[in-house]
Amino acid sequence: MLILPFELILPLVFVIAGLLGGVVSERVIVTRLKAFVAKKKIPGGEIIFRSLHRMTFVWFVLAGFFGAIVSYHPEPEITDAVKKIITIAFLYSVTIVFSRLTAGFVNLYLRRSEGLSASLLSNVAKIIVLVFGTLVLLQTIGVQITPIITTLGVGGIVVGLALQETLANLFSGFYLIFSNQVRTGDYVRLDGSHEGYVTDITWRNTTIRDLTNNIIIVPNSKLATAIFTNYHLPVKEITLMMNVGVGYDSDLEQVERVTVEVAKEVMREVAPELMVNEPFLRFENFGDSSINFTLYMRLNEFFDQRMARHLLIKKLHKCYQQEGIKIPFPTREIYVKFVCSCALALSSLGVM
Repeated sequence: MLILPFELILPLVFVIAGLLGGVVSERVIVTRLKAFVAKKKIPGGEIIFRSLHRMTFVWFVLAGFFGAIVSYHPEPEITDAVKKIITIAFLYSVTIVFSRLTAGFVNLYLRRSEGLSASLLSNVAKIIVLVFGTLVLLQTIGVQITPIITTLGVGGIVVGLALQETLANLFSGFYLIFSNQVRTGDYVRLDGSHEGYVTDITWRNTTIRDLTNNIIIVPNSKLATAIFTNYHLPVKEITLMMNVGVGYDSDLEQVERVTVEVAKEVMREVAPELMVNEPFLRFENFGDSSINFTLYMRLNEFFDQRMARHLLIKKLHKCYQQEGIKIPFPTREIYVKFVCSCALALSSLGVM
């Protein structure tokens, strides 16, 4: 039977107590607190518990080892070394928790702020906290951070020269965000004919989801210098302009009345909240085979044009047929001088 020396019993008790305390805190206390916060719907509760994931277990274990080393009284050099290791582990875990909290609350704020990109700003905030926490940790354990900062400054210049393209994308991402030219959720069309919804702006590129649900990756530096159209700025609402032509024998008053009624019906289906802006049409010109006009109708956003055009074509075609309004086929009249043609033919045969 193995008998432990008396001086090892108390340190072992501290270690076991730390392990058990960590397990109980994770499985019981934290779980119940998480359920309570979720039930009460306390703002930011989920972020706090996600940041503390596994950390309470680590802290209890560190406390157990700290109690063990204090109660055992080993050599002073060993005691100092172990205490320093425990202090480093504890401060680094606290730094990680604060970085998670910072990123989480930045994400929460950005989600509530329409159009701001969460990825880039939250990651930068997280990195800043980690760097600051690491410097504090080094200062706490007695490491002079002034030479480190100086070295980082000199090294930063070298790294900046080596990573010019990466830094260009990073600062272009900040420019896109703070200039408010592109926001997440905006529908944009690039000069290369690519178009879609902006889903995120990261430190390197901007991701755009097109209408086929594919992802388009655009480097931030390219987007910052590209010619593009943002269909959500200054507002999401757009005006649909649809060109239509009717026959010359049509009653234009009837055409206007019928077309506007159909457009109102479509608006009630697609954009009922914009009914205060009634659709209208304006006759444009006398075409080769039709009198042409343009129908104007307000819609909520760029993507609604597809459904609105679809409904307008179906309903206008049906209504025009019922009202006897004709949409003419393109025609062209060709006049042939038959007499001259016959004379030329006879002349070529030597008859004349």
